[in-house]
Amino acid sequence: MAAARPSLGRVLPGSSILFLCDMQEKFRHNIAYFPQIVSVAARMLRVARLLEVPVMLTEQYPQGLGPTVPELGTEGLRPLAKTCFSMVPALQQELDSRPQLRSVLLCGIEAQACILNTTLDLLDRGLQVHVVVDACSSRSQVDRLVALARMRQSGAFLSTSEGLILQLVGDAAHPQFKEIQKLIKEPAPDSGLLGLFQGQNSLLH
Repeated sequence: MAAARPSLGRVLPGSSILFLCDMQEKFRHNIAYFPQIVSVAARMLRVARLLEVPVMLTEQYPQGLGPTVPELGTEGLRPLAKTCFSMVPALQQELDSRPQLRSVLLCGIEAQACILNTTLDLLDRGLQVHVVVDACSSRSQVDRLVALARMRQSGAFLSTSEGLILQLVGDAAHPQFKEIQKLIKEPAPDSGLLGLFQGQNSLLH
């Protein structure tokens, strides 16, 4: 079988990893659409577990910003603490140990800080980055919009959670499809993306 061309941005379970960035208690009341973002990230996590896609979890300065929120459902995952505004330094060893890795699926906060810098670091390593747009947010929606545009300019793929989930499962005949179908039966909750993408802005065109 011919290898997928990197420029197409295909995702396959065997060469992908899910990154969950800094969805912590102290951000709960400050991040726009926080409950919706966490709900979508939790959906991505459940699918990753069903498809045996590895998952990495970070926490930004947890002694000050608190633990990961319980509704994300990260039981069994060991969070890696960091102070850097990128996940990559904390996950360097994990990345180095996975030579087959091609695609990183990225969820979390904040878009203009740790998500953007993680994306740039991963792209610099030659990896494809798929930003799960309905699982990333910021305190400011202006920062969120410009960060998404900036990541796209740099070569990241902007994708919805359902789009990535269906790419990963690939076929309705997949043995896990019925379980995954239950997870995506209801559309992902509204996280304000239509308001960002509509109107006269040209950032994402």
